[in-house]
Amino acid sequence: MSDGPLAGLRVIDAATLAAGPLIATWLGEHGAEVIKVEQPDGGDPLRQWGAQKDGVGLMWKSLSRNKKSITLNLREEDGRGLLRSLCTEADVVILNLRPSTQRKWGLDRANLAARNAGLVMVHVTGYGAGGPKSDRPGFGTLGEAMSGFAHLTGSPDGPPTLPSFMLADGVAGLTATYAVMMALYHRDVHGADGQLIDINLIEPLARLMEQSVLTYDQLGSIPNRMGNRWDISAPRNVYLTKDGHWLAMSGSAPSIARRALEAVGRPDLTADPRFAEAQQRLRNAPQIDAIMADWIREHTLDDAMTVFEDANVAAAPVYNARQLLEDTQLQARNVYPTFPDPELGSMRVQAPVPRFSATPGHIDHLGPTLGEHNEEIYGEVLGLDADRRRELRDRGVI
Repeated sequence: MSDGPLAGLRVIDAATLAAGPLIATWLGEHGAEVIKVEQPDGGDPLRQWGAQKDGVGLMWKSLSRNKKSITLNLREEDGRGLLRSLCTEADVVILNLRPSTQRKWGLDRANLAARNAGLVMVHVTGYGAGGPKSDRPGFGTLGEAMSGFAHLTGSPDGPPTLPSFMLADGVAGLTATYAVMMALYHRDVHGADGQLIDINLIEPLARLMEQSVLTYDQLGSIPNRMGNRWDISAPRNVYLTKDGHWLAMSGSAPSIARRALEAVGRPDLTADPRFAEAQQRLRNAPQIDAIMADWIREHTLDDAMTVFEDANVAAAPVYNARQLLEDTQLQARNVYPTFPDPELGSMRVQAPVPRFSATPGHIDHLGPTLGEHNEEIYGEVLGLDADRRRELRDRGVI
């Protein structure tokens, strides 16, 4: 039996790829029982996503930590019936079917709530329910484009730039996870029913990009790409060191910006009206950038970081994966512990975040094999006898 603040909570993860399953991952790290529903013919496409080792998807192993995998063919009515039965025994269900498919298959909120009024449903789509695009297929890439993120990312003279990681899915998943907790609080503390959480891949990320909308709405101007600069603080960029490394710096706080100028031997500029006040610094950001770039270019990464750390300046190396694992701060916090795994032997994955003092998140196991928990869930949770399970298996339902 799992422990943690969400112990006793049962979550049905019937979504695929990233955003929906991420919600279940984070709930599972804190004690929820997560039942991962996968199609019998190959399972969640996430299993084949990205880097593989001996045919095992590495992202699958981490993202499906603590989950129980069952197979269930939702294209068959008997399969959908079994999912409805599972939802009767659950607190949360996560789906990412198109709205029309969800209604056609009888897996909409109204249908499931008729059997379990307390059920919290998370419905993840590309565009959100309602509107002319609600039934179109959507992936994180489209969310990153339509949210305004890609427009602001990249060099001023280059194309819009998409991230090489699941940004829109991650932001949507995080947003939906706290939404689940609010819905459960409303249900359990206020004595209410469960409810539907409508989450898509555009709006959560767009919320973080709101500065550009506010600027256009109030000032009539459209912010454009600035490379690694940002028009709310200076200095703010990445700078190349003498030994070929990159160093990032942020002067978001005025005191930090002043210390940065002093650290590179330009204390005179802290009294110069062009650089002493935040809005003036923004107007003269190219000059500040040039001063920082010239100084850093004459120093190695280690030497530059020593100067900035001694001066209490907000600066950091730009890490690759190896450097991330070797960082002494992250090692001290055991951010990447090693876990045993029957398929890979062992694997380093990131520990749960955030960290709780009394009820820390935990990892019991990494991603399971396809259908590993069929006997447990269908036998113990739904009470199907061995003959019924065998018959469903022979017909390709499970």
